[in-house]
Amino acid sequence: MTGLIVKLIVCPAVVYLTSIIFSGQVSYPFLYQLIIVGFVLAIAGHLMEVWMLNKKTIWTSTGMDFVAATILVYLSGFVFSGATITLLGALVTAFLLAITEVIQHYYLISSGKVERAN
Repeated sequence: MTGLIVKLIVCPAVVYLTSIIFSGQVSYPFLYQLIIVGFVLAIAGHLMEVWMLNKKTIWTSTGMDFVAATILVYLSGFVFSGATITLLGALVTAFLLAITEVIQHYYLISSGKVERAN
């Protein structure tokens, strides 16, 4: 549950920061849109952690997070009216999220807080 709580805060924050720094690449006209995208990314990331994260799969899990985030952010440009997301913007956002994911994965593994689906 720790991973999900952290993701619910970090993912929308990263999407927001990316939309400020790379406004030509990632642009949501309304704040609620990027919050929804962040929450969707957080839930998807948490489900993937539960599904596959362990000591041997830290980098595989992070790679999967990167791919999923790229796809979800890019597709959000088609879902939300007025949103403009380029492929480069989606890749940058996913890369920044992947950096936070690596930190979270190492923390969750080292603290023994990895949740496993049974």
